[in-house]
Amino acid sequence: MKKLVVVTGGAGFIGSHTVDYLLKNKYQVIVLDDFSTGRRENLEHHSGNPDLEVYEVNIVTRLWSKLSAILNDRPVHSIIHLAAQTAVVQSVADPIQDVKVNYSTTIEVLEFAKINNIKSVFFASSAAVYGDCSDELISEKAQCQPLSPYGINKLGSEMYMEYYKKVHNINATSFRFFNVFGPRQDPMSSYSGVISIFFDRALKNKDLVIFGDGQQTRDFVYVEDVVQNILFFLNENMSSVGAYNVGTSTKTTITELAEFIIEMTGSKSKIIHKESRPGEIIHSQASIEKLKKINKTFPNYALENGLQITTDWFREATI
Repeated sequence: MKKLVVVTGGAGFIGSHTVDYLLKNKYQVIVLDDFSTGRRENLEHHSGNPDLEVYEVNIVTRLWSKLSAILNDRPVHSIIHLAAQTAVVQSVADPIQDVKVNYSTTIEVLEFAKINNIKSVFFASSAAVYGDCSDELISEKAQCQPLSPYGINKLGSEMYMEYYKKVHNINATSFRFFNVFGPRQDPMSSYSGVISIFFDRALKNKDLVIFGDGQQTRDFVYVEDVVQNILFFLNENMSSVGAYNVGTSTKTTITELAEFIIEMTGSKSKIIHKESRPGEIIHSQASIEKLKKINKTFPNYALENGLQITTDWFREATI
C-alpha cells in the first residue's frame, strides 16, 4: 500500500518539484495550496494521476477541520510543510501577517500531526535564522540572530518543531534552506529569488539591479538537490531530528552572479546599483558537514550546472 504524504505549498516552486519526486517514488500525495504564489500549471503534467489530489486551502485558518474532511480518516505517513511567505522585505512591511503565515501555521501543522498520530513532519526553514553571522562558514551551532520578522518566525517555528519532538515524539526535521534556485521560480513575483529575476531581465536585455554594492555573498543551491534531500530523509525513515543546513558550502557574490548570467545568456544587460534594503543579510555560506554525515552524496549539482539547466528552462518559458 502506497504511503500518503501531505505537502503544504505543493504548487509552489520547491513544492511542485517535491511533488514530482514523491510521485516518482510511488507515494500518494495530497497538496494543500492557496495559490497566492503557487501555480496550478506547476502540477498540470500530473493531471489525471490518481495518486495526486490538489486542494485549494488557506492553511492559516482552521487547518484541522479542512484537512480532516479531506483525509476522511486515511492514515498519513508524513507532512512536508513548505507553505510560506518567503519575501524578507514583505515581512518587514507586514510583520503581523508574517507571523500568521510563517509561524502560526507551523504550530497548526504540528498539532494536527500530534492529534492524528502522523509519524514525521519536515519543515522548510531558512538561512535567515542566522542573520548576518560573522562566521565564514555558518554551521548549525552558530548563534541565531535573525534580522527580519521572516527569520524570527522561521526560528520560532524550529523551536516548536523541537518541542513537539521532545514532548509529543514526532520526528520533526527542519531544513535551513539557503538560496534555492531552478526552473519554475517565478521572476514576476515579489517572492522571487535573485537568480530568476536576473535571468528574466537578462533574456530581455534589461538592466540587472543590485541592491547595495554587490559584494554581499550567497550560497546558491539547486532545487533538485533540495528536493532529493527531503526525499532522502523521507525514504530512509530518518529518526534524526533537529535543524540541517541545506546549501552547497560555496559562496558567490551578487556581482559575480550577475556577470555570470549575462555571459551565459549572451545578454546586453548592464548592471546598476540601488540602495540596500532593510533586513537583508550581507554574507551567507553554509557549512553542510552535519547534513553530509547522513546524506553522504549531497549535493549533486554545482552552481554552473544548475544555472545551465535554469537558463534552458527560462529560454523555453519565454518563447
